[in-house]
Amino acid sequence: MISKPRGHCTVELLALPSRIGQVRRIVSAHLRYWRLDPLIDAAALGVTELLSNVHRHAQPDKNCTVEILLLPERLTVSVHDSDPRVPRVHAAGASATYGRGLSMIASVSESWGVRERDGGRGKAVWFSLHAPVTAGPGAPPPAAGPARAARRSAGAGPAAAPLSGAGAPLRHTPVAPREPAAAGARAPG
Repeated sequence: MISKPRGHCTVELLALPSRIGQVRRIVSAHLRYWRLDPLIDAAALGVTELLSNVHRHAQPDKNCTVEILLLPERLTVSVHDSDPRVPRVHAAGASATYGRGLSMIASVSESWGVRERDGGRGKAVWFSLHAPVTAGPGAPPPAAGPARAARRSAGAGPAAAPLSGAGAPLRHTPVAPREPAAAGARAPG
């Protein structure tokens, strides 16, 4: 059994159009479980745009990992892929049919960014949304003092689900409590 901190979910997939809707539903279901219904539309839009970018642009492959992380007062959604090229924000007008994804993410999120993965083996594009403190059962507890936060950072990192091919069903790592304070130490972005 793999233990995962509360308020965390990862999904590994091949970024194909048929998978994007499935991941959007997984993200929405986790947000409902965490009682963050007001964030569903923005998170679903953001993850759709990020996965569409992987589908359209990532080289050499379309394998990626979606991670949703709920910390006290912040939800962060990130998509990790193996392409080291940093995405660009296009100055596309409202009538453009493509090139607006990062601009849309910027408009609905509190913050967003890109970070290089370890050793330059790709990147993670992320966005964050303000999450109310009243999050639900799988959510991490409210922020703790410095001693508890230091203790929380000592745990192992989250495990990822197996890769799903084009015909295989998606698998994701469900939220499973590890200890009440396990998810508070990781900073997004």
